[in-house]
Amino acid sequence: MIQKKVIIFLIPLSLIIVLPSLSLTDIYKSVDKEGVIHLTNVPTDVNTKYVLVLREKRVQFNLGQDAKMYDHLITKAAKKYKVDSALIKAIIKAESNFNPRAISPVGAQGLMQIMPATASSLEIQDSFHPENNIEGGVRYLRYLLNLFNGDLPLALAAYNAGEGVVARYNNSIPPYEETRVYIQRVLNYFNEYSSENR
Repeated sequence: MIQKKVIIFLIPLSLIIVLPSLSLTDIYKSVDKEGVIHLTNVPTDVNTKYVLVLREKRVQFNLGQDAKMYDHLITKAAKKYKVDSALIKAIIKAESNFNPRAISPVGAQGLMQIMPATASSLEIQDSFHPENNIEGGVRYLRYLLNLFNGDLPLALAAYNAGEGVVARYNNSIPPYEETRVYIQRVLNYFNEYSSENR
């Protein structure tokens, strides 16, 4: 009988217990040439075929945050970087549900869920400070929109999965279920917030 090894790259359970604000994520499976099964929540190898084996239960948490309390900061950043305020609001809704203290399982922080490395490159001093976070997040979004010639789905894919990942897939949306769901979720919120402004 052939034994199959299983290698798992997941967030340690202890972190989830210690940080209850974090949620689990989708789990992907791949099988290498030796028949070893790999499970991961971050499918990063573009040369590997991943199969979604466990989908995160998508729960929008309600922390009593007032979605309108950041409108003045959103409007300010929207004007400065020429980005639709409804789009900024949609990203914040999808990323953190307006929780300025949100931390993702991979370490993204604040309202627009900015990764520490991105925050450093954008010279954001405090990712949990709403104004700093929105300013930096919108500046990064403007950069991505410029990079992908205004193609919103591609810019959103890069915001979610990283611009390098989008580039590795020849400037197309990566075949990650999480990214595809994310793009659709943001676009849905974008339509909702745009309708409110009409």
